[in-house]
Amino acid sequence: MQKIVIDPLTRIEGHLKVEVTVDGGEVKEARCSGTLFRGWEIILKGRHPLDAQRITQRVCGVCPTAHAMASTLALDDAFGIADQIPTNGRLLRNLILGCNFIQSHVLHFYHLAALDFVDVTAVADYEGENDDLQAVKSFIARGALGPFVPRYEGDYRFSPEMNRKLTAHYVQALRARRLAHEMLCIFGGKMPHSAAIMPGGNSEVPTVDKISSFLGRLNEVQRFIDNVYLPDILEVAKAYPDHAGIGGGCNRYLAYGSFDLQGENVDPVTRDRLLPQGLLTAEGELEPLDASQITESVASSWFRSASNLHPAEGETEPDPQKDGGYSWLKSPRYDGKATEVGPLARTMVAYRRGAEPLKSIVDSVLGELGAGPEALSSALGRHAARAIETKIAADAMTDWLLALKPGEPVCADWTVPGEAEGMGLTAAPRGALGHWVVIKDGVIGRYQLVVPTTWNACPRDEDGQPGPMEQALEGTTVRDTENPFEVVRIVRSFDPCLACAVHVVDGRGNGLRRFRIA
Repeated sequence: MQKIVIDPLTRIEGHLKVEVTVDGGEVKEARCSGTLFRGWEIILKGRHPLDAQRITQRVCGVCPTAHAMASTLALDDAFGIADQIPTNGRLLRNLILGCNFIQSHVLHFYHLAALDFVDVTAVADYEGENDDLQAVKSFIARGALGPFVPRYEGDYRFSPEMNRKLTAHYVQALRARRLAHEMLCIFGGKMPHSAAIMPGGNSEVPTVDKISSFLGRLNEVQRFIDNVYLPDILEVAKAYPDHAGIGGGCNRYLAYGSFDLQGENVDPVTRDRLLPQGLLTAEGELEPLDASQITESVASSWFRSASNLHPAEGETEPDPQKDGGYSWLKSPRYDGKATEVGPLARTMVAYRRGAEPLKSIVDSVLGELGAGPEALSSALGRHAARAIETKIAADAMTDWLLALKPGEPVCADWTVPGEAEGMGLTAAPRGALGHWVVIKDGVIGRYQLVVPTTWNACPRDEDGQPGPMEQALEGTTVRDTENPFEVVRIVRSFDPCLACAVHVVDGRGNGLRRFRIA
């Protein structure tokens, strides 16, 4: 047997250690470890409830908007105003969150994951006039290889011409992300950590000028998605067809849904959403979402808290010396089972429900690849689902934008209750995101976040059940243990964000404890 340890795994957000045991070229056991503790739930205790949607955005600079949404939905619920959000407020929230989805998904594919497939060094001898390629060539010539190395060697399958084309798209993707940030700032104030999403709706008001400015940028981003992003995903799929057969994982998919649609139903788990909610079991059965089935185990986590608590009763008590612990991530379970979340999970749930236009786009992509829906349950399928979801969100944003009505209300009135509880369920780019708040004596008495990477990269529970990412790795064939492409490609297909997942910083900036991670 041979042990492969990748610590840290690069080109992700946060600190992740991946350890796999390989025997005869096959991964027999995998362990994923979050190696940084932050303690956001501790920071929030005793704060004013309106601080929540501001502070929780600081969890992550890549997807802060999703935390603003989850926190605000929890406060809507606690304040009793979930059924009073004006149409403009709902639409503005969707537009702001959609911008964050676009930039995050484009970031993940081009600037984090694609470098596992694209040989950027192919531009070193480029002699053409493409400004994007000349910029990368100049960058490499100066020895500034930071974004492109370290990397493994060997399994790069594109021709030099295709490598150059995809490298040029790497630069174009930077522009697309910038446009998405600019769009978000029009209605969100700034990025990262937007200022506009708040209980009752949104604080920014739509005007004709803002709508026009947003639409011009959105049209350009849509052209990038349709003409660059989706075609590039197909190119990767055609060059790496074997990756449609690895990294499947637990094959249980959970979606909270996202992007609220018009309707009277404001229940946190059943409301109408563009991306629908639900659970798709390993047996292929579609079940309605039941938030009471969510628990968190700490059997293999560095916490002394009680295990298998519902998040509304969750505790955050660190224990870095705990026997058997190997991660700062807790282990979320749905009905006691490990369950994958993320773009693939949302796509699988929506496809099984027959949700349009997603189902038609998925069928079109699968048709071009000559593959069936089963190919989605893979490392490659996660990338395809992410790109398809980006198109779905961007196209819907045009309708939401044009439905805005300047001069009409954007936010409902509210008061902060002395005692209340609230739950906010939404989708972050990386998966199902839930915030639970308990207000006591007018301040936050308890706050818990269960974030996407906690679901996906979690450690084993009391029953020895591996987390979804660990299950996706186990059974994988590693052709070259010195260059374990399969391992890093599977892990990065989840787009892990440990910044969100490992929730110590003192609110006054003081260090609490120092740990040495060997």
